[in-house]
Amino acid sequence: MTTADAVDREVAWLTTAGDGLPALLTGAGGPWGSIQAYQPRTPGRRNTYVIVLRRQIHETRFANVRRMPKYEFLLKLVWPLTSGQGRAEDDQRAFDAAVDKLLTRIGGFAGDKSHGGRFRSVAEDPAYVTVRFDDPEHTVPPEAEFRAEVTYFADDIEING
Repeated sequence: MTTADAVDREVAWLTTAGDGLPALLTGAGGPWGSIQAYQPRTPGRRNTYVIVLRRQIHETRFANVRRMPKYEFLLKLVWPLTSGQGRAEDDQRAFDAAVDKLLTRIGGFAGDKSHGGRFRSVAEDPAYVTVRFDDPEHTVPPEAEFRAEVTYFADDIEING
């Protein structure tokens, strides 16, 4: 495990299914069509997707030789209008339900916030996850989609050096 693979490790956690937490990918019964690491050059259209990015790496040094990386993850969420009825309200409700499942998976299991051992802890220091929804008035008319950003922090395993 290195700082270079942190985004891929988080994507692996978010795409896990069958462990008792909500599945997120549509192939496993979840609401999201795609969850991928890093911003694609040409993002897909007409598909629900999550793009996982790392906004910052903070590296804390202690005991003179130990370091612990902390990451700020940024998830970009895109939810196109798909109801076909022309009712944006129904799609917004579906988006809210999909975000709720995502938050449940980010929160992890009671007593284990390591995302399956991939990190020391996730969303514990600071102990919150922030979801910022874009104003639908600005995203629905031009692109027929809803957008949000989710940010949270993860502490990685300590390294010597």
